[in-house]
Amino acid sequence: MHIVLYKPDIPQNTAAIIRLSACLNLKMHIIEPCGFNLNDTRFKRVVMDYKGLSKIIRHEDFDEFLKKYKKNRIVLMTTKAKKLYHKFKFKKNDMLLFGRESSGVPEELHKMFKNKLKVPMNKKTRSLNIAISVAIIASEALRQNNLLK
Repeated sequence: MHIVLYKPDIPQNTAAIIRLSACLNLKMHIIEPCGFNLNDTRFKRVVMDYKGLSKIIRHEDFDEFLKKYKKNRIVLMTTKAKKLYHKFKFKKNDMLLFGRESSGVPEELHKMFKNKLKVPMNKKTRSLNIAISVAIIASEALRQNNLLK
């Protein structure tokens, strides 16, 4: 199972997701450019020693990522989706793509993917914190594939 962050821009969230990836044995992809330096003290404070326990793959840009993983199924997580994550059948090698905290993914990427999912929320709210969304969706994907240990 793969977690893919598209140009993340909040160091604490990325660090929390790296810790989650280490704990759940997920492969972690970061599509550059990040909105921060991976040596940022806020990032280091949250990631602690989990960075070394995670498999982190960095991609120069989205085109490089797509070229390398075009045969994998990429599933976009977005508040704009109609389908709910818990009604979707995840596969073991899915690439779970999460957009930037500040702006999601560009419209051209939305058009590129047929599989788009969201977490149901109160209609009065805009979005969950990305680290929480990753935890919710990754846990369900792992559960469906009997990968929780």
